[in-house]
Amino acid sequence: MSAPTRIQATFADMFAQSTAVLTRPSPATFEHFERRGGVRQAFWYVGLAALVSAIIAALFAPFHGDVTVLGQFFSRLVLIPLQFGIFTGAVYLLGGRLFRGSGRYEEVAYSFSLFYVPLSILGTLLGIIPILGWLVSLLVTVALVVFGYLAVQSSMNLRDPVQAGATLLLAALLNGLLVSLLLAPLLLSPFVGR
Repeated sequence: MSAPTRIQATFADMFAQSTAVLTRPSPATFEHFERRGGVRQAFWYVGLAALVSAIIAALFAPFHGDVTVLGQFFSRLVLIPLQFGIFTGAVYLLGGRLFRGSGRYEEVAYSFSLFYVPLSILGTLLGIIPILGWLVSLLVTVALVVFGYLAVQSSMNLRDPVQAGATLLLAALLNGLLVSLLLAPLLLSPFVGR
């Protein structure tokens, strides 16, 4: 049987690939899977993480006075895939334009989804534990940076550590600015608790 193509990749394939990426972190592992899925599979997979996060956030919203159930649900459902798209788009554009990376957006989005989704779900599930919330958030953030660095090296074909690190850092800054200053206020204003 041949390796799955972009059209054949299923959630089961993606979970197995995520397990491989998380247990054997290296650019070579990402290279092995980067062409087994595309943009559609990446966003379906990220949509799954967004749905899990949205449901958990909505369930726990009544315990927080400054948010609403619908606000938590829809903000997570919309902002997580949107933020993922902006971030991976920034990695692709910055890595290609500034450092002449030769990767394709399909490879960037798919590679990043393979670690982002399980780490996001893990962070959401463990983040509801009050005492562990901040520690889980810190550990998940560190893991996202480490795996992101490896994914940039692989998906953008940037083996130079400074170029890969700069691409990741600049993409994070651009993503943070666009999402926090422009998109989130526009999308979330109808759901802000009063």
